[in-house]
Amino acid sequence: MVSKNQIKLITSLQQKKYRYANKLFFAEGVKGIQELLDSNFELEHLYSTQNDFPEVSNNNKSIIDENDLKKISALATPNSCLAVFKMPLEKSIIATGLIVVLDSIRDPGNLGTIMRLCDWFGIQQIVCSNETVDYFNPKVVQATMGSIARVNVNYTDLNSYLQQTQLPIFGTFMNGQNIYKSILPQQGIIIMGNEANGISETLEKLVQNRLTIPRFGSLQKTESLNVATATAIILSEFSRGN
Repeated sequence: MVSKNQIKLITSLQQKKYRYANKLFFAEGVKGIQELLDSNFELEHLYSTQNDFPEVSNNNKSIIDENDLKKISALATPNSCLAVFKMPLEKSIIATGLIVVLDSIRDPGNLGTIMRLCDWFGIQQIVCSNETVDYFNPKVVQATMGSIARVNVNYTDLNSYLQQTQLPIFGTFMNGQNIYKSILPQQGIIIMGNEANGISETLEKLVQNRLTIPRFGSLQKTESLNVATATAIILSEFSRGN
């Protein structure tokens, strides 16, 4: 059984203010939970319809039925398990290597996918604007498929951050230099803009290197790429160049 207080607490964690008030977030699904258990994230409690995760002590684990899981899950079709974790202390921004900067990314699926892409391409640091969706949002956590455990994410005022950096700053635009013909460095900052408006005018002034992903279709009518798709291409080219 899951108590009414537990249900109230867990469902409240779908909202940012309650996540930060309680310093807790949750993950769903065997793979994502296992990745977090194998990391430095501290488990608060695990709820599962199966007697799995033998490494978790009985004091931190409850076997529940599917009806109770539906009451606490954020998914339309719940998985077999949900785990509540303590939010870790924020780490300092890593100031070397390639850094992905996200300017007002609002869609949780996009942020989660970008985090997974950074994990895939070995990017350790993401710096987000304060307007970017919270990376402890359940939909973001779900989309990362465990990569949340391996990518450092910070939120800050991007204008101040970019003015202070010594790294070259790259941005993606429709009228930039063809990325497939560009010489790309091993270190730098890559700004990805908002889904609807792109990079804000304030940050655009700080971009030193404008890049574009050229269209190859004969009609040339596609207006833009999904930001996560664009990030995949950009990171692939930076990695290939190195």
